[in-house]
Amino acid sequence: MSARDDENDGPATEREVIQGEIDTTAEETPAEEKPAKPAGAHRAPEEEDETAVSEEKPGLGAELAALRGELDERTHDLQRVTAEYANYRKRVDRDRGAAAEQTTGAVLTALLPVLDDIDRAREHGDLVGPFASVAEQLTAATGKLGLVAFGEKGDPFDPNRHEAVAHQTSADVTEPTCVEVMRRGYTLGERLLRPAMVAVADPE
Repeated sequence: MSARDDENDGPATEREVIQGEIDTTAEETPAEEKPAKPAGAHRAPEEEDETAVSEEKPGLGAELAALRGELDERTHDLQRVTAEYANYRKRVDRDRGAAAEQTTGAVLTALLPVLDDIDRAREHGDLVGPFASVAEQLTAATGKLGLVAFGEKGDPFDPNRHEAVAHQTSADVTEPTCVEVMRRGYTLGERLLRPAMVAVADPE
């Protein structure tokens, strides 16, 4: 046996002992472990956003409810103003129409004596020549403005439209009847400008 073999079979050298301790320590050390996150470690931005939203939800709900209430109130105000404006326009249009009708009625009322003269001239046969043409034009113009004449012989007597200036009895009628028309009446739309002046016959 050589001296080298003796050295190998002998007690372990100091270097081998140290090497063995190193290997043992390496085996006992576990694989890399993630260090525990400290309590005060910084969180990811996504986590912070979610946390902030969850914390602010009660405040956002109250603010949203307030905004909805304000929107409903403004909508109600707008509807009320719109309805008031529509009523105002209707009232203005109605007043404007009434004023126009009143003005037209005043002008036509001033022309009624002229129309009476035309009627008398027609009854006596004097409505001839140029005067007849002017009379027809005037009658047509007043008709376009809405003037309507009424009051004919034989019409039933209506105290709301006729002015009775004479009364008589007759066996030829079964109800009060206009037997003579002294002056025709006129209406403008639903408005009575002048009642007709008539003589009335009552049944016997």
